Amino acid sequence: MSFRQFLLILHARRRLMINILLLVVIVAVAGSLIFPKRYTATASVVVDVNAPDPVTSSNNTLVTGPQPSYMPTQMDIAASDRVAQRVAKMLKLDEDRELHEKWMDATDGQGSKLVWIGQMLLKKQKVRLGKDSDVINIDFTSPDPALSAAVANAFAKAYIDTNIELRTGPAKQSTEWFEQQGKVLRDAMEQAQARISRYQQEHGIVATDEKVDSETARLIDLSSQLTTAQGQTAESRSRARAGEAATLPEVMQNPMIQQLKSTIAAQEGKIKDASGNWGPNYPALQRMIAENNALKAQLANETRKIADSLASASGSSQAKEAELRSEVEGQKVKLLEMRRQRDELGVLMREGDAAQKAYDQIAQKVTTSSLEGRVTQSNVAVLTPAVQPLRPSSPLLLLNTAIAIFLGGLFGIAAAFVQEMRDRRIRSLSDLELILDLPVLAEVRRPSRYLTARRPALGAPA
Repeated sequence: MSFRQFLLILHARRRLMINILLLVVIVAVAGSLIFPKRYTATASVVVDVNAPDPVTSSNNTLVTGPQPSYMPTQMDIAASDRVAQRVAKMLKLDEDRELHEKWMDATDGQGSKLVWIGQMLLKKQKVRLGKDSDVINIDFTSPDPALSAAVANAFAKAYIDTNIELRTGPAKQSTEWFEQQGKVLRDAMEQAQARISRYQQEHGIVATDEKVDSETARLIDLSSQLTTAQGQTAESRSRARAGEAATLPEVMQNPMIQQLKSTIAAQEGKIKDASGNWGPNYPALQRMIAENNALKAQLANETRKIADSLASASGSSQAKEAELRSEVEGQKVKLLEMRRQRDELGVLMREGDAAQKAYDQIAQKVTTSSLEGRVTQSNVAVLTPAVQPLRPSSPLLLLNTAIAIFLGGLFGIAAAFVQEMRDRRIRSLSDLELILDLPVLAEVRRPSRYLTARRPALGAPA
């Protein structure tokens, strides 16, 4: 079909097309005027994805950086049943009698009325994300412009409150769990401290190491005394093993011994001289020999006294050495026992420190989670509250009329072609050639009105 044939068909069926166009336009205009007007109010909220944490004052690591799913998630929250039910509670729609009757008619009283109202609100709500922005637009449509604005603002507030609840809810649960763990750890810490105190009292251990230091110093002093005593004992033994008592240095260096030896030597010289002059039985010689023997006896007695004193000193040195060795061994045992007690106390104190550290950590977590559970701030804020719309959002008379003209024209053209197919007419030479399958040799046209009107004049006699 050529374009000329198309135009010829439209021209021939113009009345049908016009009637259908008028019918569609009339129906659209009538519907726009008859149907109740609906008003749409919009509340806008802005989401600060990089808002600092109000507790730690640090950037929100959960949303820092590219998070393509964050904003769609926020839109889903704004359009969730939880938010819608909160709106119903805020506006007390669950107490409305008219809605109660509708709920009874729709569900026969089965299910939750609040859930039903929330679902009904969601059908009239629409959430849109601003182009290349973090702004969420919440639309609500209803026949009442005031109600539309009120519900849109309620959705915005409920969305913000729900956002806060979604954050504080887990924090409150964490706080409860941390508090329970804190009680257990506090009991463990108190028990550890009680064991430390009881152990210190049982063994007389003070908080400082002064006692251990003093006992260590005493051990060093006893060891030094023992070394000295061992040296003295060894020296006494070596002197005793050196030979006879007369050769001992103490004997040889004794003034009385030296004087006696000198006197004896002088007396022996006199006796030797007297023996050359006198006989052995001479009384004077006998007297001199007796005096010399008395001096030798005195020398032997003094030598024996010094040797006995040395032997006594050696015995006392050995006794003192044994006593000091016993004291040193006892001091070592005592010091080792104190160190063992210190080690056991160190184990108890490390356990107490670990319990204290664990309790401090859990206490810090309790404080942090408790603060997070009481947070009333959100990274979402109302940007533009909804206002009562002055013009309805539907039905739009001009838009509906334009759409009706377009659709009426399409329906008219379609109806014209359907009618043409049912009642085919020859409207051009191409139609005749197509139907007869023969070429057209000539075309007889209808004379024009001008030639028809002038024909009698042309046929009159001159």
